[in-house]
This record gives sequence, C-alpha cells and structure tokens, in this order.
Amino acid sequence: MRPLPATTLDLTAQDSFTFDGGKPEIPWPSSGQAALDVQGIGTFGSSGDQKPVPIASVAKVMTAYVILRDHPLKSGAEGPKIKIDQAAEDQSQAGQESTVNVFEGDSISQREALESILIASANNVARLLARWDAGSEKAFVEKMNAAAKDLGMTNTTYTDPSGLNNTTVSTAVDQVKLAKEAMKQPAFREVAAMMSYDDYKGVNHSNWNHLVGHNDVVGIKTGTTTSALGNLVFAAKKEVGGETRTIVGAVVRQPAGGADNTILGAALDSSDKLIRAAQDTLKSSTILKKGTVVGYVDDGLGGRTPVVATKDVKAVGWAGLTVKLTFTADEVPHTAQAGTKVGTLTVGDGGTSGAVKVPVALRDDLVEPGLSDKLTRLG
Repeated sequence: MRPLPATTLDLTAQDSFTFDGGKPEIPWPSSGQAALDVQGIGTFGSSGDQKPVPIASVAKVMTAYVILRDHPLKSGAEGPKIKIDQAAEDQSQAGQESTVNVFEGDSISQREALESILIASANNVARLLARWDAGSEKAFVEKMNAAAKDLGMTNTTYTDPSGLNNTTVSTAVDQVKLAKEAMKQPAFREVAAMMSYDDYKGVNHSNWNHLVGHNDVVGIKTGTTTSALGNLVFAAKKEVGGETRTIVGAVVRQPAGGADNTILGAALDSSDKLIRAAQDTLKSSTILKKGTVVGYVDDGLGGRTPVVATKDVKAVGWAGLTVKLTFTADEVPHTAQAGTKVGTLTVGDGGTSGAVKVPVALRDDLVEPGLSDKLTRLG
C-alpha cells in the first residue's frame, strides 16, 4: 500500500477587506515632500515629487539603525563604553554644527552616544560612532548605503554619518521605510521617545523634536540646515480596537513656517497635522467572527475537515483602505483533535510589527482516511 498523500490546507476566506467610506482628506504640506504610513497596516500615500533632496540630520536615523543592527542593545541596557578620540573633542567646538562637548580619553556608553545623536543631534558623536563601528567614516558610509539598498530605499544616497553634507540625499517615502525598521529596535524606540537626556558631565540636552511627549508622539528625528530646509521623521501612537498602533511618517524640505516662522517650526507643524489626521481616521472593524470557517484541511482522498478562526478577526485601517488577508499553514498531520492549530491568518501588510495575526484551528477531529479510501492507493 502506498503512503498516504500529504494533507493540504486550503483557505476559502476572502483575501482582502475594504473599509467603508471615501478616502480621508490628508493635510499634506503645500511644498516639499511627505509620506505617511501605519506600521503593519498600510500607507496613506505621499505628497510632492519624491526625488532625492538633502535631509540634514535625519541621516542620523540610519546611523543609529546600523549601529543597533550590528551592536544590538536590550531594553534599558547601556551597552559597551566608547572611548572619545581627539577628533570628537576637536569637533565639539565646530561652530555652526550641532554638537555636544566630549573630551579625549573619556568614555560614553553606546546608549548615551545614541541619545546624543537622536536627541541633541550631535554631529561629532555621529562621526565618532562611525569610526568606532567601522574603523573609518568612509567604511561606515558604505554600510549605510548597503543598508539603504537592503531596505529598498532606491532614492537614497549617504555620503556622511551626520547628514551635514548636502550630498546625503533621500526622500520622504524612503525615510519612512527606514523609520519603520528602526522602530523595531527596542533601544531605538526608547531613545527616540525621550524629551531630553543628561550627558556624562551632567549637562541636560533637550530633544529638537518638540512634538515628542505630546499627543502620543514617540520620536523620531529632526534635520535642519539652510540648504536642506526643515525635515522631520516622526512616530506616534494610537490605540484602536484595544491595540496600540504606530503611525510613522516624514516631511522633508519644508520652508519657514509654523508658529515661529522657522524651518524647524514648519517641519514640526506639518508633521503635527499629519499625525493628528492619521490618529483621527484610524478605526477598527471585525472581518470574521470567532468560529467562522476560513478553510479546509484536504486529506488528498476526498476528506475535508473545516478550519475556523480561533477569535474574532479584526482589521484596523481607515475609510477606503483595502487590507490583505494572507494565510500561513503549519505542518498539518494526518490525525489531530478538534482545536489543534493548523495555521495563521494575517491581516495587514504582513510586517512583523502591527499586523493582526489570528491562529486558525481544526473545527472537528482530523481522522485518517478509511480503509476503502486507502485501498485505492494500492500499487
């Protein structure tokens, strides 16, 4: 008698769901570029011509990302000590650059180095981190560009770890791709959400991103120069349907505006409007009720055992958004009891952060085919 055919899992549930209503009005900035996504759900889209432009200190998001990718920090950990070299001390007094005072021979923790680049936007420490990680700034920049390629940032080129060079260019869409990956790192999330930090000399440095700490804004990074204008990559939270969602976006090349008529004020004001619009439009909807048949286990000999959702399948999105439903099968046995998990139903963009994942299980016992079915397998 030949062996039984492999069991297969067939999904019969719909493969997408569209929220009722017309698409929301997003208050895109009138100039420059912008992009707005929700982690694990999808994108609101973008505005402006997505062509590469200088991004100033927003470049430090990639510096932090590469450092944490290659030197991971656990939540709350300080990490290894980094020795201050003469170049980092000399650059502390670099005039028109944003820097923090550090002194040759001293050491700072990896976490403080990240605080100094993400909060105080210290160019001298960004370069120090590059030398510490890769031996030279040039070698580190090569790693930054390789990482950008890996993340699909097709309109991005890094030429320095701080963003001071006008030849370091990107787009709002590319920076959102990076920000969503960076926000998966616990240490990055923790540092980006700080309103200020105290350096190793006891000096307090405020976050240039004045939105942090208000309206559930949790990061990420500003960037301003007279040539790059105002830039901000941002992240904010919103609780919907009992789950906390992360809104991620970017505005680049914002001319003077906002309450104080500055380029930083304009970037903050444009971002605040996008964040509030996204928070206001997010809603939850139940797609499938617990116990709904979403597919069948096929034993290959005509037997089909129903598979059901183990809890309500909810989608978070906004009017007009279509979300994908995808199915991942486990290894399905020939026999199993009702309630055995046989796969996972995912709602959203498939990302590891924010997508809804619901286990699916056998509604009835899965039994081996009967003798008459097996006899047809005689060879």
